Amino acid sequence: MSYDVAVVMPVYNEQDCIDFVVRSWLDVLSGTGASFLLIVLNDGSRDGTEKVLAGFRDHPRCRIVNKPNSGHGPTILAGYAIAVQEAEWVFQCDSDDEVEARHFVDLWEARKDYDALFGTRCDRHQGAGRALISAVSRATVRLAFGRGVTDVNTPFRLMRSALLAPIISQIPAGTFAPNVLISGALAGGGARICNLPVPHRGRRTGTASIVKWKLVKSASRAFLQTLCCRPRLPARTDD
Repeated sequence: MSYDVAVVMPVYNEQDCIDFVVRSWLDVLSGTGASFLLIVLNDGSRDGTEKVLAGFRDHPRCRIVNKPNSGHGPTILAGYAIAVQEAEWVFQCDSDDEVEARHFVDLWEARKDYDALFGTRCDRHQGAGRALISAVSRATVRLAFGRGVTDVNTPFRLMRSALLAPIISQIPAGTFAPNVLISGALAGGGARICNLPVPHRGRRTGTASIVKWKLVKSASRAFLQTLCCRPRLPARTDD
């Protein structure tokens, strides 16, 4: 593979912060000494996000993908499909800067003895709707796969491509919350998992893409998809 790690960052309507966020990630990743590729997927943003991202097109470690809007989950899956072909490790983060790039180093330095490392979001202040989604996701993963991942839908996760690739091949492209399914497959398949706390702060710019009544609908959708689609991790073989 060409890189040590490929970072998948889905973006939607983040013109006010995306320049800062991308630069922060490029700086942090450069500081690790690892070879890396930052994959930024613009999910049909309707503001000036695409124009801002155009400024990074010539960066040798940054790949900008402009695509029609399909939603957060399908965009993550599209990014994973690229990343597992490019790097030994895949990291996923969101573009809203709610978990700062600098905390990536904690997961990266601890990776040696693990297959997947999850940033458990601390000091997280959620509205009732998003708290519902988190609770439903946790309960569903435990029911379908068992325990193992503390924050099952965290957008701050580092995974070995060798394990991620067969999992995503089992997940339909239109899945609303693929990270929940991936967490379950890793936990249920006996992957070596590490849960590390990462500070979480509220969104400073832009607005959440899922609001109000849509949150309940989204939680129900994620619940049903998790029960219907149960990706499995292939049997382990010795390294």
